[in-house]
Amino acid sequence: GGLVVVPVGSVEQHGPHLPLTTDTVIAEAVAAGLSDAWIAPALAYGASGEHEGFPGTVSLGRTALRTVIVEYGRSICRWADRVIFVNGHGGNGSALVDAVTLLRYEGRDTAWFPCSVPGADAHAGRTETSLMLHIAPDQVGIESAVVGNTEPIAALMERLTASGVVSVSQSGVLGDPSGATCAEGADLLAG
Repeated sequence: GGLVVVPVGSVEQHGPHLPLTTDTVIAEAVAAGLSDAWIAPALAYGASGEHEGFPGTVSLGRTALRTVIVEYGRSICRWADRVIFVNGHGGNGSALVDAVTLLRYEGRDTAWFPCSVPGADAHAGRTETSLMLHIAPDQVGIESAVVGNTEPIAALMERLTASGVVSVSQSGVLGDPSGATCAEGADLLAG
């Protein structure tokens, strides 16, 4: 019985300075902060098609991810009282909404929430870099960090959706990692 927390991440490019597993590492750290819960191993692959223009990215796609989450939820709810999916990658959102809606319709106590920070930059910028400097500093190559496209994500969304991140940022960074610090990452994770 009890509560099970499942980190959901992705394997995708995060610019030249962060690891492919950034979203999974962050989701695991957020999940670990929840008390009185069993923290399940992460579902490390997600829906990352918008990043496939960069080497290292592996995407299951939204349909497959939705199916995985539904089957996972059906299985784990045979013995767990409640399941919460902690999402580290924005591209997973629609699959999680659909999967959790179906699971709840079927009578399973499931929910999900995003690892989001108000005012955060979109991808591999100061926010994620600060979080990774706090959580896994040995995985950050800060000397390789570059400023990416700093336009608001809303202004980029149409091009990003149609042609991927590579169409709006050659480095894969959406934001500016300059000024990222371990201390800021600690504050963000605690918030």
